[in-house]
Formats: sequence, C-alpha cells, structure tokens
Amino acid sequence: MSAADTVKDLGAKLLTGEIEVVDCSGKLGPDTPILKLPPDFAKNTPKVEIHKISEYDEDGPFFAWNWMVLGEHSGTHFDAPHHWITGKDYADGYTDSLDIQRVVAPVNVIDCSKEAAKDPDFLLTDAHVKAWEKEHGEIGEGEWVVMRTDWDSRADDEDKFLNADENGPHSPGPTPECIEYLLSKKIVGWGTQCIGTDAGQAGGMEPPFPAHNFLHRDNCFGLASLANLDKLPPKGAVLIAAPLKIEHGTGSPIRALALVPKG
Repeated sequence: MSAADTVKDLGAKLLTGEIEVVDCSGKLGPDTPILKLPPDFAKNTPKVEIHKISEYDEDGPFFAWNWMVLGEHSGTHFDAPHHWITGKDYADGYTDSLDIQRVVAPVNVIDCSKEAAKDPDFLLTDAHVKAWEKEHGEIGEGEWVVMRTDWDSRADDEDKFLNADENGPHSPGPTPECIEYLLSKKIVGWGTQCIGTDAGQAGGMEPPFPAHNFLHRDNCFGLASLANLDKLPPKGAVLIAAPLKIEHGTGSPIRALALVPKG
C-alpha cells in the first residue's frame, strides 16, 4: 500500500468509525489540579483563570471570547526537554523547536490500575515492563509508553489528586531503573495519569525525579495528567500529543488524542 493509500484508508476508517478518537486529556479550568512546590520555593504555578472579554454584549455584540491565566505545565500537559536541567542544552528542546514528527507515534499502555488502587506509592519497575513485553510484545523505537493507574478518577478533587501529607505527595510512578530501561528501547517519551511524570515520592530517589532527569537528558518527552487510558488497548493505538508552539516553551497544556482501532 502506498503512503497516499495509507492516509486515504485512515481517513475512511475515521469516517466510518472503525477507528475511534479517544480524548486522553482532562478538562482545563479553575478546578484543574495544579502541582504545589514545597514552601521553600518562592513561586508556584497559579490556578487556571478564565476571564471573559465579551459574549454577545456591549463589549462584543457578535462574538464570545476569553483570556486566560495558566502555566505551561497545567492540566494534561507536555514536558519538553528544556523543562529540566538535564535537557537545557538541546537547541531543539523547546516546544517551538522540537521535531513535531516525533509526537505522533504508537503507544504502549502498561496497566497498573489494580496495583495503584491497593498502593498509591506503587512503583513500576523494569522487571514489570519486561514481563509486560513478554505478554504483549516488544516496545519499539520511537514509541510512547504510558502508565495506566486510573488516577484521572481523582481529577475532580485536587486534594485526592495530589494525595499529599506531611511526608509529601503519594502517587504511583516509575523507578529509575524502569525509565533507564525504557530509554534503552529508544522510546520518544513517557506519560502518566498523575500530576507529573514521576512518582509522588520521587524526590527521595537516586537521582531525584528520575523520569524528569533521564527523559530530558536524552531529549525525550514527558506527558502528565493523562485521562481515559482505560479506553486504550495495551498495543495498537496511536497517540497524538502535540504541544502549543510557545516561543522557548518548556512545556504546554495539550489535547492528547489516541486513534484506537475498534475491535
């Protein structure tokens, strides 16, 4: 099949419903959970604000529109390499300079929902990933890998979503060895359904926050606060995770979409 026929076939299957488009993003608004840094950091990302300019009134009789206050890493979002110190020297490490071809790729969905329900501090290891590959097939070069925990079910309650106590946040994520193994497979990026790409207690790991540290060291991408991963198969879907083209952007809220063949 030629490239033109492949695109034509994809378009036809989208129109007939043979391929379903699954929304993998949460709603972005004033109630969207936002990461809170420890008190010793002076600044935090503000809550999302939506302000009306006009809505068919004296300020604009024919049109409705708003202006917003939001951080680059608010809601379902994309982490570019420049987000972390290990990725600071990549010229193509910003949202306006990255290779956009890379952000549309097959996605591997590792289901850890049962483990996360039992233990909010559950850690995905390289051994878990290798066992998953034996069951579902090898993770390929240039592909996305995402961790399904169904954490998005908490997204309507910021306290439950952040799940923090005096010892810090408690949410599932990967071990350093897990991320290193995935990067050895030459993945394009890693994603989770939690507030960030690392586990809640990842600040105490060696190195701290390994998903951020290693992904961006290797010029790879991170996705956080993903939703509806329970609607994706382990393999066979394509994930589209394109950030806004923000000048020298370190990240961006996204509308992550998965193309899922029915059946």
